[in-house]
Amino acid sequence: MGDATLPKPNILLAFYQEFPAAFYDEVRNRFPDAEVTSLILEPGTPIPADAAKKAAIVVTSRSLPRPEDAKHIKFIHFLSAGLDKVIHDPILTDSDVPVTTSSGIHGPPISEWTLLNWLAASRNFNKTYEDQKKHIWGKGEDYAVGIQDHVGKKIGILGYGSIGRQIARVSVALGATVYAFTASPKPTPASRRDNHYIVPGTGDPDGTLPVSWHHGTDKASLHSFLSLGLDHVVVSLPLTPQTTHLLGAEEFALLAAHKPRGHRNPYLTNISRGQVIDQGALIASLKSGELSGAALDVTDPEPLPEDHPLWDAPNVQISPHISALGEEYFYRSFDIVRENLERSRRGEPLINAYKRGRGY
Repeated sequence: MGDATLPKPNILLAFYQEFPAAFYDEVRNRFPDAEVTSLILEPGTPIPADAAKKAAIVVTSRSLPRPEDAKHIKFIHFLSAGLDKVIHDPILTDSDVPVTTSSGIHGPPISEWTLLNWLAASRNFNKTYEDQKKHIWGKGEDYAVGIQDHVGKKIGILGYGSIGRQIARVSVALGATVYAFTASPKPTPASRRDNHYIVPGTGDPDGTLPVSWHHGTDKASLHSFLSLGLDHVVVSLPLTPQTTHLLGAEEFALLAAHKPRGHRNPYLTNISRGQVIDQGALIASLKSGELSGAALDVTDPEPLPEDHPLWDAPNVQISPHISALGEEYFYRSFDIVRENLERSRRGEPLINAYKRGRGY
């Protein structure tokens, strides 16, 4: 009796498509003391009661158990950082089951996507790419107009989480200076530390890269930040009622009015959610030249309709919400699951824990 083996905890992966066999093999290798099972469910389809009741941990995109089937679950882990698509699900509103996110894994791919778009715009890459396809070897003066490097440029990052911190890291490597904006004040070294999951060797764990920190939830605080003479504004905020249409015509005009002398007009990058920006105002600012360009991995709505005017706005670069993609993505997400499984066993607080009532 004393030698009886305890049953292995079940980790249930509920996703809308099958993973390669090699992925499941790797996950099982990472969790030798657990049983790993999977379900293929359409996004938003509830996890069946029999499967939910067997699970100790659920890893999911948008499929959740019903609260009555989840009382024994140690925690539910999301494969995304944002939870806006499930924010009203009963498991978040009517239960106290711990919930964690994949915040922290997106910094490396999204910062590279950001840098890719910045350099494509600042180095006039689209023209050279099109000329290459036409076999045109143009004259230097045909490409030089408007080209500027990033040394001495000012990067304003709205939302200084893991993504913003890695963008800060690559910005500083380019010779730019970084300014951080957060909702709550971060006056001390301890308050500026990143306590979420961090991909080793990335980000700004101690919050030392910004030359100054700014904060606030009101328009006056935001407008003060946008008046710093920023060359780039990066939107890396969660979508909440307070951040919906946070940036619009007034904010774009303010950015342009304070641009440094001799610099191109400000450039907007959005890797947050499309609804954070007033898209009609953005199109108008791009058409007028008030903004020199925009890199958008998110739009409102998604998918962006084929006939939407945003597609044809000048100097806009749009991708279909794929900036975080990479072969490392799901493995890194399971690194968080592994860390939290150990923390759960030790009775310690979980990393990347969702805070009910905050929306993130």
